[in-house]
Amino acid sequence: MDEIEHKYVGVNGLKLHVAEIGSESSPVVVFLHGFPEIWYSWRHQMIAVAKAGFRAIAPDYRGYGLSDPPPQPEKTTFLDLLSDLLAILDALKISKVFLVSKDFGAAVVSTFVLLHQERVSGFVTLGVPFMPPRPPIYHKLLPEGFYISRWQEPGRAEADFGRLDAKTVVRNIYILFSRSEIPIAQENQEIMDLVEPSTPLPSWFSEEDLATYGALYEKSGFQTALQVPYRAFLDRKGEENSIPNPKVEVPALLIMGEKDYVFKFPGMENYVRSGEVKTFVLNLEIIYIPEGTHFVQEQLPDQVNELILNFLTGHS
Repeated sequence: MDEIEHKYVGVNGLKLHVAEIGSESSPVVVFLHGFPEIWYSWRHQMIAVAKAGFRAIAPDYRGYGLSDPPPQPEKTTFLDLLSDLLAILDALKISKVFLVSKDFGAAVVSTFVLLHQERVSGFVTLGVPFMPPRPPIYHKLLPEGFYISRWQEPGRAEADFGRLDAKTVVRNIYILFSRSEIPIAQENQEIMDLVEPSTPLPSWFSEEDLATYGALYEKSGFQTALQVPYRAFLDRKGEENSIPNPKVEVPALLIMGEKDYVFKFPGMENYVRSGEVKTFVLNLEIIYIPEGTHFVQEQLPDQVNELILNFLTGHS
């Protein structure tokens, strides 16, 4: 990771951490992480795109990793993350970018592209398709032990996570999210109880990787992460109201692991396979990875790097 450089960018009153590699004169690719992730989850992709002649930039969202926490984490919204992304691009004098995102980063990218299409050359989402900003309804169709429902309940995840150190919380979530089943607890169970302490890490995720994540979540805590995405999902009116016609025409790629538990969310597979997603993203290519799980970019980096690079070079 020696080639990846780190700096802080002052935006919206906060110092946000940005990892970057590649020449300043090269076309820019911005990578946006999910949960429980940080810039580091894009390490394989950043090095690959930089070698291919692009400049890779991966910020930690406000309240994540090495970035400053917002003054009131419990009031953070998706619009704050959008405004931070725009401010980072402006501060670094970047007029146009490719965006690559996974997990809830796809929600950030979806709305960003809708609001700032002129700033985006193309975008890639992994594991979660483009979606117009609307409150999700999954929790209404799944048992009360559905992990998102539990994490939306103020104080519940804090108490659950608080029994363990940050590294163990990340370990458990990585193990849970690597499975192909949606994490759902029984009534008398918390989400952290779904993982036995003796369960091994996925083969592609080392103890060193876990230590990196653990140290950064030890620093940041989980307060902002529980707010955005999970609690902020409940009210996205600010985004909805600003986008009357949610269609985008810039080129896009969806990389979908067929063993990603998100694919089992009610309606998700149909939304993707039926082509409904293409009614919003007119120029979308969808590629399925049969063995791909939720962390496909870490699990199968060579395959994902090749797909991303083919997309970037095809639209540069």
